[in-house]
Amino acid sequence: MPRAFVLFAHPCAESFSAALHTQVVESLRARAWEVDDCDLNAEGFSPILTADERRGYHDEAANTAPVAEYVDRLRRAQALVLVFPVWNFGFPAVLKGFFDRVFLPGVSFRLEQGKVRPNLQHIRKLAAVTTYGGTRTRAFLAGDPPRRCVTRAVWHVCRPEKMRYLALYDMNRATDRQRAGFLSRVSVEMERF
Repeated sequence: MPRAFVLFAHPCAESFSAALHTQVVESLRARAWEVDDCDLNAEGFSPILTADERRGYHDEAANTAPVAEYVDRLRRAQALVLVFPVWNFGFPAVLKGFFDRVFLPGVSFRLEQGKVRPNLQHIRKLAAVTTYGGTRTRAFLAGDPPRRCVTRAVWHVCRPEKMRYLALYDMNRATDRQRAGFLSRVSVEMERF
């Protein structure tokens, strides 16, 4: 049975992001995926890269020790699904901190002659499910950093066969119908995943 590592980054259980997270997990399980459901806030993941962690960043034995459980979970996955809101045109701190502390040399990439080489090639499918308070145009004008990070940087270290970036823009003015439509879209995409 293939394993999906679902990373959820929102502190509020009543949020629309939480509803999206539930939809992702249920849809994947309905398609016989084994889901490793990681609610970063509920698990108390610390996003802070400490001075000692930064000093040991390039030592592969030392860099994984503080986050060994998460490294192991990431290494066992064949799919990675990120569920998060976009805040201030970026990731929530807990998700950014996950990338800083877990996407390490020897884990997500290898440095070969100063060049980054992918190291998560066992992840064959990559998806992001997200919401933006602003419009697509505002995100575009700001450079849409979360989309770029997922579709370029995270994509690069995985080189997946399938990549999906599902975003509901203008969440601040979304109607119940628009939110329900997006939930349905997420369900369909995860069932095809």
